[in-house]
Amino acid sequence: MLIESMTRRGALMAGSAALSFACSARPPAEAESTESVGSWRSGPSLPEAVQEIYPTLHKGQIHLAGGFVAEDGSISGATDRVIALDLELRAWYDVSALPTALHHPNLISFQDHLLAIGGFAAQSADAVWVMQSSVLAFDGETWSNGPTLPQPNGESVTGVLGNTLHVCAGRKPSGDRNASWNDHTDIGDHFVLTDLQGSWDTAAPLSTARNSAAAAVIGTNWHVVGGRTVSGGNTPAHEVYDAREDRWRSAAPMPQGQGGLAAAAVGGKLYAFGGEYFNNGGGVYPESWAYDPASDAWTALPDMPHPRHGLGAVAVGDEIYVIGGALEVGGSQTSNLVEIFKPGA
Repeated sequence: MLIESMTRRGALMAGSAALSFACSARPPAEAESTESVGSWRSGPSLPEAVQEIYPTLHKGQIHLAGGFVAEDGSISGATDRVIALDLELRAWYDVSALPTALHHPNLISFQDHLLAIGGFAAQSADAVWVMQSSVLAFDGETWSNGPTLPQPNGESVTGVLGNTLHVCAGRKPSGDRNASWNDHTDIGDHFVLTDLQGSWDTAAPLSTARNSAAAAVIGTNWHVVGGRTVSGGNTPAHEVYDAREDRWRSAAPMPQGQGGLAAAAVGGKLYAFGGEYFNNGGGVYPESWAYDPASDAWTALPDMPHPRHGLGAVAVGDEIYVIGGALEVGGSQTSNLVEIFKPGA
């Protein structure tokens, strides 16, 4: 049965008058046909419906861990399940489960390990958003504890630049309480790790504190796009980190603010998909976008066949697998969809 406190969105919807999320009408876009910018096709469906996930490519296979699973489309709880997609067989299979059920664990491949960073544990009906500072490391057989984050962290973004792992933005507890989403505050905090046997250091903070953003590495730069804040709603902010200078700069903002979106990089461009908004009754964005660093400009892509939020995006070769998420704002219509976007020539 769906626990009403299971998602932050229920609480946010109640206070929607205080939120100013962008509507989903597409702004003017550059005049290109959809055929020239890319196309969609169906991929291998997940074995179960899941949302609030951060899948990643690890050792040539897509891995997905934790998230909110659903019964009849509505969230029923967090999961410890870990699955991987055999890209040649186009089939998902189970991997060793997480030590505990988590939602929003941020997956990334680093130093020959699959890492699950931060996220939230659901300990009871009144403590669904217990933010974690743990870093779990999978060596192909078992999960073990990696270097703990300096503070609890969730709904952040991650990236690997050179030999260094970066985690920034998201949320942390705003006080002593750490049980519900409203116990947390938006951050721009930025942590870096150079060795799984070492400890985290700090780096220049993201200029725009926000959660539920998306990110991708292009060359030596780390792009963080979109996201939201509780007080200000969705944001189109786009900031780029240069590790050589430990400095952030602003880049062309997204054509509209989209929070709860996913992103990946292919062919030197960033691609962003989906997300949700809460004003005017709420909804899910069908829009997808491509950003070209060479021109510092965004281009409209073909709309998602099935718009979703709380989804993941993983680049594999010259394609992007867009995975899971929910077809409606909040906890409803969680899906097992996998759709593949292939950018145009």
